[in-house]
Amino acid sequence: MKERQRNEKVKYKAKKIIKNARVIILLVLLALAVVAINPRPVADGIAIRSILTNSAAAEADLQQPSPTKSPVNRERILEINNRPITSVEDYYDYVNTLKPNQSVQIKSNKGLYRLTTREVIEIIELNETETKTIEEVVTINETVNGSIIQKNKTVIKTIEAPKTIEVQTGITEDIGIRIFKAPKTNIRKGLDLQGGTRVLLQPEVPLSPQDLQTLIDNMNERLNVYGLSDLIIRDASDLTGNQYILVEIAGANEEEIRELLAKQGKFEAKIANKTVFIGGKDIVFVCRAADCAGIDPNAGCTQSGRDNVCRFRFSITITPEAAQRQADATRTLSLVDDGRYLSEPIELHLDDTKVDELNIGADLQGSATTEIQISGSGIGLSQQEAIINALNNMKRLQTVLITGSLPVKLDIVKIDAISPLLGEEFLKNAFIAGLFALISVGIVVFIRYRKLVVAVPMVIISISEVMLLLGLAALIGWNIDLAAVAGIIIAVGTGIDHQIVITDETLRGQQAIYNWRERIKRAFFIIMASYFTVLVALIPLIFAGAGLLKGFAITTIFGASIGVFISRPVFARVIEILLKD
Repeated sequence: MKERQRNEKVKYKAKKIIKNARVIILLVLLALAVVAINPRPVADGIAIRSILTNSAAAEADLQQPSPTKSPVNRERILEINNRPITSVEDYYDYVNTLKPNQSVQIKSNKGLYRLTTREVIEIIELNETETKTIEEVVTINETVNGSIIQKNKTVIKTIEAPKTIEVQTGITEDIGIRIFKAPKTNIRKGLDLQGGTRVLLQPEVPLSPQDLQTLIDNMNERLNVYGLSDLIIRDASDLTGNQYILVEIAGANEEEIRELLAKQGKFEAKIANKTVFIGGKDIVFVCRAADCAGIDPNAGCTQSGRDNVCRFRFSITITPEAAQRQADATRTLSLVDDGRYLSEPIELHLDDTKVDELNIGADLQGSATTEIQISGSGIGLSQQEAIINALNNMKRLQTVLITGSLPVKLDIVKIDAISPLLGEEFLKNAFIAGLFALISVGIVVFIRYRKLVVAVPMVIISISEVMLLLGLAALIGWNIDLAAVAGIIIAVGTGIDHQIVITDETLRGQQAIYNWRERIKRAFFIIMASYFTVLVALIPLIFAGAGLLKGFAITTIFGASIGVFISRPVFARVIEILLKD
């Protein structure tokens, strides 16, 4: 009879817990956290981190991964030439056996790609010149049905150039794919856990917030040009007001990053291989306002085969000295395309790499003008897509121009190279240590209270707090690094303290004159006081240490907030139901 009553009592309490509104909210949030984390125990293949510009892979239309794409949705390589690729080692073992001019078929989870490997060719310049005939595409205006439209036309040019010979090396060129182990969840691992390079930079002179953001945009542009897309660049500061830029690049080594970031950002415009103006020194103004930048109202959008082409334009201002150099460089050029354009384009170079070239109108020949209009285009299957691509290309070109117009030297304050093997080992050890810690806490709590109905809910609530925190991190794209792991540990430890306070107050309530609700109120007064103390203490850490402690502070604040507003009320209600007769 007593056994039956006990079973009925357990069923009643379990049903009451499940039907409780707080518990239902927690269960719903846990389900959403699992959806955000999107765990996949089995992830076939290897994930693509980046595609090098102008590589064989880029020519085969493999797309540069977006850094905002969730980890499990990254494109994964499954097979190369029908050989399964299951690990990073498999990939490099096979790629290193490829011969020059070999056909390669790459199968990914998003499609099939075919490319041909290239041979590394060494070009030797001889001490003599030769006449070369080249083709150049120029833009011309044509009148169709009373409307002026622009079309591309190929013209033949004859030039004198240094004579060169090509020497075959027999070495296979890198196909241009950077890969990493396929993620099994949407939890983004920081550099401490996945490996890469972290660089702390300091501008040589103080910058305004607008100039600092422009500099960050320029650095993004530069690193993207070099095929580095899986990166984070953000501003940081310390409590003394020093400005820093923190750069985190996954999968890159220290030598590559030091070489890229040590350069100041040299922009040059050349005509017939002569530099006519230099960024920063010669560019006075780059227009970004709607009245002098945007889709070209005179050219608009046109149809070219199956594609739509939209033209953009924006103006820049250069110094009188630069304008005179441009006039001198164009004075002796010939006219092409029925006298509409000069025979040489103006080429834009960033750190000695050509990023674009523009035709020069015939009316600018020998003219020392300081106001220059720069134009370009964007292509898309639809007109809307072409407009978006044109505006993106315009912004990119403006950014390249402004790169030089902000001559700020960046000093490398600190550079850390992190091995991915160390990160994997730490993650494994942290998981094992966390599991043992939870088991130990459960045992200690059971010894203290001699009640499983106290120890088990406490462990379950602690696990749910970690799940909610990881789900939030996956949802907002927050990186989990060593500092964040420390924050999770602090948040869980604080949660255990709060649950012990609630349990003590609840158990004391059984023998005191105060009712259950009053005791829980007293417990939550202590908990909220502790929470606000933690909040006030951690907010300065967000800005301290040049932002390196930001992960710890933010994660701890998120964890403490989840505990105070979600899991603590659930634990209090569950304990009240379980301990009440």
